[in-house]
Amino acid sequence: MVSVFLAGLIASVLVGILLSCSSTMAATEQAGDIPSQEDISRLPADGGKEFNRLIHEKSPYLLQHARNPVDWYPWGEEAFERVKKEDKPVFLSVGYSTCHWCHVMERESFEHDDVAAMLNRNFVAIKVDREERPDLDEVYMTATQLLTSRGGWPNSVWLTPDGRPWYAGTYFPREDSPGRPGFKTVLTSLAEAWRTRRQDIEAKADQLATVLRDLSNRDNAAKQAQLDRDLITSAIESLLDLFDRQNGGMSGAPKFPPHTTLNLLIYEYRIRKNPEILEMITATLDGMARGGIHDHLGGGFHRYSTDARWFLPHFEKMLYDNAQLSRSYVDGYLITGDEDYSRVAIDTYEWVLRVMTDEEGGFRSAVDADSEGEEGKFYLWGRNEILDALGKEEGERFCRIYGVEEGGNFRDEATGKRVGTNVLYLKRPLAEVAKFEGMPLDELRKLLGKSRETLLQIRSKRVHPHMDDKVITAWTGLMIGSLAYGGQHLGEPRYIEAAERAAEFVLTNLYKDCRLLRTYRAGEARLNGYLDDYAFLADGLLDLYEATNEERYVDTAKALTETLAAHFRDAAGGFFFTSDDHEELLARTKDPFDKAVPSGNGVAARVLVRLGQLTRDRKYFDEVWSALNAFLEFMHQAPHGAGSLLLAAAMYLDDAARASEEPAASPLAYDPDARARKRPVTVEAFASHQRAAPGDEFRVALRLNIDEGWHVNSNAPIQNYLVPTSVALKADEGISVGTVGYPRGVNIKLEFSGEELLVYEGTLWILVPLTVREHAEEGPLRIELHVNVQACDDRTCLRPETLRLPLLLQVDSNGTDAPRHRGLFEGLKQP
Repeated sequence: MVSVFLAGLIASVLVGILLSCSSTMAATEQAGDIPSQEDISRLPADGGKEFNRLIHEKSPYLLQHARNPVDWYPWGEEAFERVKKEDKPVFLSVGYSTCHWCHVMERESFEHDDVAAMLNRNFVAIKVDREERPDLDEVYMTATQLLTSRGGWPNSVWLTPDGRPWYAGTYFPREDSPGRPGFKTVLTSLAEAWRTRRQDIEAKADQLATVLRDLSNRDNAAKQAQLDRDLITSAIESLLDLFDRQNGGMSGAPKFPPHTTLNLLIYEYRIRKNPEILEMITATLDGMARGGIHDHLGGGFHRYSTDARWFLPHFEKMLYDNAQLSRSYVDGYLITGDEDYSRVAIDTYEWVLRVMTDEEGGFRSAVDADSEGEEGKFYLWGRNEILDALGKEEGERFCRIYGVEEGGNFRDEATGKRVGTNVLYLKRPLAEVAKFEGMPLDELRKLLGKSRETLLQIRSKRVHPHMDDKVITAWTGLMIGSLAYGGQHLGEPRYIEAAERAAEFVLTNLYKDCRLLRTYRAGEARLNGYLDDYAFLADGLLDLYEATNEERYVDTAKALTETLAAHFRDAAGGFFFTSDDHEELLARTKDPFDKAVPSGNGVAARVLVRLGQLTRDRKYFDEVWSALNAFLEFMHQAPHGAGSLLLAAAMYLDDAARASEEPAASPLAYDPDARARKRPVTVEAFASHQRAAPGDEFRVALRLNIDEGWHVNSNAPIQNYLVPTSVALKADEGISVGTVGYPRGVNIKLEFSGEELLVYEGTLWILVPLTVREHAEEGPLRIELHVNVQACDDRTCLRPETLRLPLLLQVDSNGTDAPRHRGLFEGLKQP
């Protein structure tokens, strides 16, 4: 483990060459446009007079810089061949196309001939899109954080000819300001340092490279922590200490949506029913939903808020945020029944389908914060603008409810001054507002919905922010999972259909020979897939399986995990971010930390748990145990950054506990032959035989597990208008079904109805007797049992579902095999 002293020593020595700097200057001009395909066609390799080499790239970010006078190279052999030939240092600039401060630095520096001349004369300039190359971004962002104790984009790093970093910063303003050197001064000083202090720079670059490699190989194995429930309990207690009880989320500013923390809390609340955990969930969901971080007109969420109360957003809208948050709001609805949460989820999904989905079914990556050269201009409103659009009475009410002020509530990020425009946000919950306004809540919702639609139509005619239209496999996997989950639980088939379409797009265009590619744009898929791509897509496909019961999605998820095991696994446990046949970089990282997206290691572990639960194959649980133990120390020391790993650990531990609670002869001790799940119902099938002779009988036991708080109607409900639970056989002609044995059920009454209901709750068994017909031909006999259910809780009923369980029986005239699951069938009595 690298010592803090060594990292500090390196930083202090390099600061002696030139002080690091950062700034928050405001943008005043429009970001550069992406050249058209006509611009790109028939140009020489160096781009020609009007364009540099980036004109031949697919990345929208790199194309934004294709008109710069800077002699930019993409990362690759051509750039480093020139570096070695001329023995120049590298200026590496890492960003992404919807990055506000990347645009500012381009306008202030990279678009100007004098800065370009300094870069072209003294350095080889390389541009990297961090979304295409997260491997490079991770290595060199870590270097920047070590050198400056801060990070962000654009990330500006100076490298030796062999790629070792020796100086770094983030955004640099063009000119000097009091106490802050400008970019031109930085370039001049670093060029001089390279000429006159090369030996010092080489020595410090060696030290920093060693630190980076040591950090990548750090030992996270257990020293004090143990893989047990105490680890999860301790993590929850730590999160409670960090919780912002007034505003929701974790304390402090800027405030980012706590995606993985919410996932962990929601899982734990479902298991433990701890009211403190529920408070953390609802306060966070409420704060974000009412705040300016939420786009109240168009749906979806901005990247983060610059303050602690979710009010003032940084206006980028990223696919990965909205994939994770939409799912969290579905969960919020499921655990509380509060329809405000389902409304937020639906508005977010509708925005994704309307704005972020391309013609082929893929999901676009992001929407810029800037339009017309100003951050947030597309989303901000003047008070008079709203009054003119809605009329005095309706407009006054809207302004009153959404915090619109005469002088504006939006403050410029750099100066802190009001600029006369407003961020829309809800000052208080709508239920309170309705009482204040003296009208029923439903009526108020309708009036505000009409007002929002009018303003959205006006907003749609403004100059739109830039859209990054590349498809990223990992982020698409997150969105596939969320849409499948939301469609299933909100009863909206369109969302499931969109998830299926996106899955087909990825599997058709970005999946070749069991290997994934990272990005797709303008008809071309490119770049090796990373750990995130495999793990997030596999997780999304498992959600899609649960929504559709299509086995092919499970099969593909299994294949993806097999590739992870073959090419990404670390023998010490866990997974590297890059494959074993990837380009060799300064360090091969194995990062467990959740950032804007969850840790690839955390999601991979969760996928393995889910596959283990589906298949009961021990190999998946063994792999999970190894992966989790590799990061035990990290989970113990930094629970706020390990939500995805902690969630996988909780799932793994709870599954193991359930398995160990039953004696060996218990039905719970047997692995099912088939399993299907449509939340909140899981059905598992156990066949008494795998081989049977013509005329012989065998049985299938079906175990239904119904999630807590839910029920399904019994096979013989009291009311004839209710959908009964039933089992049907779909099979080759060689088999027949006898009288299915259903349990009686339990009688309940719900608060909203005085009627008594006969239902199934918890765990129950259904016995299905089957007979092989005398004329059945020898060979495999395909059987599919259809279990029809309708799940309800005490507030609502989901749509009826059919869970399909495929089984295979070998018909063999030589006789029937020995009974399987003997203890299970002996322990069950025919109802």
